[in-house]
Amino acid sequence: MKAIRNILILAAMLMPFSLGLPACHSLESYENDYYGNFDALWTALDEHYCFFEEKGVDWNAVRAQYRSQIKPDMELKDFFDLCADMLAELRDGHTNLSSWFDVSYYRKWWNDYPQNFNWRLIQQCYLDFDYSTSGSMSYKLLEDSNVGYVRLSTFAAGIGQSFVNDMMLSLKESIGMIIDIRDNGGGDMTAVEDFASHFIDERILAGYIQHKTGPGHSDFSKPYPYYFDPAMGVRWLKPVIILTNRSTFSAANNFVQVMKPLPHVAVIGDTTGGGSGMPFSSEMPIGWSVRFSASPVYDRDMKLTENGIEPTKGGDIDMDPQAALDGHDTILDFAIAVLVRNAEDNKDNSRALREMF
Repeated sequence: MKAIRNILILAAMLMPFSLGLPACHSLESYENDYYGNFDALWTALDEHYCFFEEKGVDWNAVRAQYRSQIKPDMELKDFFDLCADMLAELRDGHTNLSSWFDVSYYRKWWNDYPQNFNWRLIQQCYLDFDYSTSGSMSYKLLEDSNVGYVRLSTFAAGIGQSFVNDMMLSLKESIGMIIDIRDNGGGDMTAVEDFASHFIDERILAGYIQHKTGPGHSDFSKPYPYYFDPAMGVRWLKPVIILTNRSTFSAANNFVQVMKPLPHVAVIGDTTGGGSGMPFSSEMPIGWSVRFSASPVYDRDMKLTENGIEPTKGGDIDMDPQAALDGHDTILDFAIAVLVRNAEDNKDNSRALREMF
């Protein structure tokens, strides 16, 4: 059993499951009308959401602001939108309200930023539509530069260990690997562990996780450390560059958190989208469900990465729209140039890759 899975299972076991049933509290019931459903939703967040202090949100003031807008004769869709607007005050991409007719999302964690990614451009101008693929992973050796390019589009699908082994063996003569997780919206954190374990040769402290212990906004357990162990298969200790954008979110954000401190790894592109809270779900009397961040995850230095992870110093690069029209991804081009320069100037690979910036 994976170490991180054990921590998450422990947190889930200790976290109350029923709406309105925090530790040492009795079960509350709510009327199945607009006011009762609003109060049930607000209370679920009030007792279980984990980032009120980090986000600087006065949740009592938010309740007063939005509850006063409820009208007994309002349309159901309008009530849904009002609840969704209340949740948007948290500025959290992990917080969603789901009904049988709509699902709310907070999108400003990425939509105010350049996309900085075009998969069609890469397939056409760098891969020549000729590459190996399995599930969410595609790869090819870029022969002009002798750099291995790996596209990982999601962590929602499992990471096939045999495919990872084959991929790394096929790129073993390359000068380095580029892992492109731009637009990777996350998925399963155990998949992060499965993949990241191929880039270490000893056990590492991956980070810390907490869970709620009571209804108060500051009621948290002590931080539990979790560790990653090296994979049993092929391990890659040559230079690695990870490409990121604001749509690199959730489990993909966690992957960057774990990988960035490694001496042979650098991060290039834009600050990731964040999303470091493990989600928790609850249900309203009307039957709608809400998912929100309930267990904060920290990096190995106990720094919260909810708001994203910055690129390695000197690696903050945007795509040039005009260059893209001419067939160039300026983020990818920069990463290739760093790896080529590293190979030329650092023959014995004795210097940390980040020092090449």
